[in-house]
Amino acid sequence: MKNKNLRKLILSAMFLAIGMVLPTLTMQIKEIGDTLLPMHLPVMLCGLICGPFFGGAIGLMLPFLRSVTFGMPPIYPNAVWMALELAAYGCVIGLVYLLFKKKNTAAVYVSLVSAMIAGRVVWGAAKAVLLGLGGKSFTFAAFIAGGFVDALPGIIIQLILIPIIMKVVEKVYKK
Repeated sequence: MKNKNLRKLILSAMFLAIGMVLPTLTMQIKEIGDTLLPMHLPVMLCGLICGPFFGGAIGLMLPFLRSVTFGMPPIYPNAVWMALELAAYGCVIGLVYLLFKKKNTAAVYVSLVSAMIAGRVVWGAAKAVLLGLGGKSFTFAAFIAGGFVDALPGIIIQLILIPIIMKVVEKVYKK
């Protein structure tokens, strides 16, 4: 048991490091990051591979660590709502995946889509509250545009890459 937790901790650290580096591919341009969602991939993979606790923890830490280290995303309010969103992704994908006895591609897709929905709801709620505190509004149209329309390329990347990566991980662990 101790060995398993150590492996999860080490893998989580790796996913955190990937989450720190991957957004540099977007060259710190907020609009490209908002479209490709580079921090989502390592958090979701962490939730699938290491479980909901580690996935949620890495999701919660990553935006704040990137903010302090690289200045992006801005700590308030962006890193706050992103931390809540990513924590939801990591936790929900891990929880739903645990419900499946058979860890196959269908289980990955159901977990992934569940996490995508939950994460976007958390993102929208957190953004509405934080912007509201600042006297700004966050309309339903802005939620749909930011959470789904603008993010469509990132969503497609997630739907393609995550099941492929999980298939590779499954083959490696079976050896």
